[in-house]
Amino acid sequence: MAGDVVTGEDGKRRCRWGAGDETYRRYHDEEWGRPVLEERGLYEKLCLECLQSGLSWALILRKRDGIRDAFAHFEPEVVAGFGARDVKRLLANARVIRNRQKIEAIIRNAEATVAMRDETPLPELVWSFRRPTGRAPRGYAEMASFTPESKELAKELKRRGFAFVGPTTLYSTMQAVGVVNDHLAGCFVRTEVEKARKTVETSLRR
Repeated sequence: MAGDVVTGEDGKRRCRWGAGDETYRRYHDEEWGRPVLEERGLYEKLCLECLQSGLSWALILRKRDGIRDAFAHFEPEVVAGFGARDVKRLLANARVIRNRQKIEAIIRNAEATVAMRDETPLPELVWSFRRPTGRAPRGYAEMASFTPESKELAKELKRRGFAFVGPTTLYSTMQAVGVVNDHLAGCFVRTEVEKARKTVETSLRR
C-alpha cells in the first residue's frame, strides 16, 4: 500500500497512477478530483468515462483533443443536434473511439443534459450525491469501484434518459469531478482538492 504513493522527480508525493508520463502527471495534478460544477465540464467528463469503459485511460488522454474536436468541445446543445450523418462521420474518424454504442450514448446524453436544464440541471443533480469526506484511502485496495451513491445516481440518470451510465462509470466520474476525493493519503493533490471541495460546499449551501 505504501507503494501506491510515490515521490516524483519534482519531490512531490502523488498517487502512483499519476506518476507516469507527463500526460498522466498533468491530468492527475491539474484535473482529476478538482471540483467541476459547470454543465459542459461535467458532461465532458461523463462522456470521457463512458468512452474509457473497457479501454485504457492512456488511450483516452491520447485521443482527447481529437475527441473534443469531433464532439463540438462537448457543448451539449450542439451534440444534441447530431444525427445519423454525424454518427457515420464519427465512426469514420480515427481520432475518436469508433464505437457506435458509445457514440450514440454521448449524443443521447447530450439530449438528456439539455432536457434537464429547466428542472434539475446536471451539475445540481450530480453534486447532490456528494458526501462528507471520510478517511483518505491509503492504497488502491481501499478504493471502491462503485458506491451506493453512484448506484443511485446511475439509476436517476437512466430515469432521465441517459445511457451507458452504470454505477462504476458514474463512480469514476464522481472521482474525476471532485464529488468524492479519492487522492490517496500522502498525495499532495489531496489537500488541494479538499480545500476546493470545502469552498464548493460553502457555495452550494447558499
